[in-house]
Order: sequence, then structure tokens, then C-alpha cells
Amino acid sequence: MRREDDNIPKSYDVIIVGAGSMGMSAGYELAARGARTLLIDAFDPPHNMGSHHGEPRLIRHAYHGGDTYVKMAIRADERWLALEKATGEKLLERSGVLNMAESSFYNYEGRLGDAIANGVQVELLRAEEINRRFPGVQLADSFQGMYEPNAGYLYSEKCVAAYKQQALATGAELLVNSFVTDIQANASSVTVHTNEAAYTAQQIIITAGAWFGMLAKHVKLPIRAVRKVVGWFETRSPAFDAGVFPGFTWGGAMGGYYGFPSIGGAGIKIGRHDTGVEWQPGEPIAPFGAYPEDEEDLRRALAAFVPDAPGKLLRGAVCKYEFTPDEDFIIDAHPEHHNVLLAGGFSGHGFKFASVVGEILADKIQKKNTGYDLRLFELDRFSRA
Repeated sequence: MRREDDNIPKSYDVIIVGAGSMGMSAGYELAARGARTLLIDAFDPPHNMGSHHGEPRLIRHAYHGGDTYVKMAIRADERWLALEKATGEKLLERSGVLNMAESSFYNYEGRLGDAIANGVQVELLRAEEINRRFPGVQLADSFQGMYEPNAGYLYSEKCVAAYKQQALATGAELLVNSFVTDIQANASSVTVHTNEAAYTAQQIIITAGAWFGMLAKHVKLPIRAVRKVVGWFETRSPAFDAGVFPGFTWGGAMGGYYGFPSIGGAGIKIGRHDTGVEWQPGEPIAPFGAYPEDEEDLRRALAAFVPDAPGKLLRGAVCKYEFTPDEDFIIDAHPEHHNVLLAGGFSGHGFKFASVVGEILADKIQKKNTGYDLRLFELDRFSRA
């Protein structure tokens, strides 16, 4: 790992601005392929200023959004296992994931076709069956569910740390605690200025997460950064412990939520996917508990479907989402510069895809066929709407 005063080389094949989950994965992929790669981050990943902290994150394969997402989720799983093997670090737990929703709010049947076509094991369940199979869950008859036994969760900070280790081991340079102040692109090169020096490359990837707003003078993307909270609640039953209880999603008139079993006694974790306070990059972010609903919303949701679970609040944390208007990703070239690749809008459901997105970004930089239909992630979809 390098810092500004380490007298590092100034010219690279690829510079990556933003070395979080997607950027670090791409940095490893490119360095492993022999590309001279520089990663620049405003902090020192893994850190608590982005979207990857506060482990864990769900990984599912029977996915909404169509065949592309399902194929990417399956490949992402393979890449996470490869990273586990390379580092010897446990990154993925196959806890199963139980999705629950009021039938009038969401219907899971639409996911079945793509899931079955891609060999994903999945079950549709009635509320009565969910209540029987998962002790502690108490759903009304108006709910339905979808259970994916081979899904689970990822230790997100460990994943970023593992990719960091591998990126550095394969020759990538990492510049930490370095704010990008300017980016200049022409037909043959891109120059990135930090507060201390300038670095040049043939191509650049910008994957700045919730901090894209800081780069608005270089690229304006329809990405909205939102403050999100998660909480860990003491449980009163071993039925909610890891190894017994699955990861979960729950949705209805009260909102959309996601969560995890109690891992090592940390408490059952829950976060809310919808709502949130808009946040401007560079501004202070209010800590957990600054708003009454930080705890109230989470506790109310748990009480609605696992009433025996929520005891006292053990811990609260704040993170950030970065939404696009349709909540699909952006993976596309800059509209004016072919050698500037943009990747953003991943928060809310993107972390699980970090391993495959890194591979896709490396393929696009090297002008290789990614093997996926990426039209879903093109920038011009916003102008076509």
C-alpha cells in the first residue's frame, strides 16, 4: 500500500478512482492480468465512510430484474469462492435466505422462470409453511415466501480486505487517504490530480460509490446518496442464531427490510431498504439514533414477523446507499470519453455482485466480451425514458 509521499510511478495502464468493493475487485482483476494498475481512495479501505461496512451482506441468486442479474449472481458466487480459496479467509456463509412479502405488495413467481432456467434451487412457500419450518417466524396468511437454500451472506469488510490483499499481491498500487481534485481526459490518456500529485493512465474507471457527487464537474450521474441505518437487537431465543436462522427479507405496507441471524451473539441484524434521509457527499452524516425512526422502524418490523426476536438494541450503525432512479446499476463509458469507464448506483442490492462487477470492468477495459447483456446498465436508458 502506498501513500502520497512514497514517490510512486506516475504513469499506468489503468487508474481506478474509488477503491471500495467494486473498485478493489476490478483492481485485483486488472493487476492479475498484468495491467499496471493504480487504485486511489479518499479513505483507507475497508472503512466506514462508504457502503461496505457493517457486515454482513446478503447474496441471493433467484433475482429480480431478469436473466442478466441471475447469471451475474451465479458468477459472483463462483468468484467469491475463488477469493476464499486464494486467501484462506471465510467470506461466504450459506445460511439460506428466506424472502417474505405481503401478496398484495410483491409476488415472487416472476423470479421463478429465470431462476429455474439457470439451475437455481428455490421454493415458493405459503405463510403457514414458513411458520412451521422456521420457528420464531409468525406470518399472517396474507404473506407468501420464497426460500433459496443455497443463498446466504457475505462478510463485506472481510471481502474488501481480501481483494485488497490480492490486488497488492498481484502488483496493483493503492493510494489511500487521497482526495481526487481533478480529472482530465483526452483521446489517448486520462490524468488524475490528487491534493499532492498527478497520475496518468491510458484508461480510468470511476467507481466512487455514494461520493460520485464530489466528481459532478467531471461526470453528472443520476445517483442519489441516502443515509441508511442498521441495528443489531438482542434475541431471546436460539432459534435466531446463525446456523439455525436464515438471512431474510420482509416487505409489506410497513416498508421493505432485510436482515441476518445473530452471528456470534451479535444480535439479529435488520436494515430498511426503502426510505432514508438524502445525504450530500462531504457533509456530516447524522449518527444512529439522531432520528427516532432509526430504532423505531427496525424494532417495529421485527416485532411484526419475529415477535420473540427483538430485545434491547445492542448496536446501531449508519451507512450510505447510492441509488439510480430505477435502482439498476450504471456500467458504461463516459458519454464524451471512451477511455473513462463509469460504474455506480450499486447500493441497496449491489455488494453481492462486487466480485463479478470487477471482472466485467476488467473485461470492458481490455475490450473483451463480458458474456452478459449489459444494456440494462447503459447510461442512455435515462434519456430514453
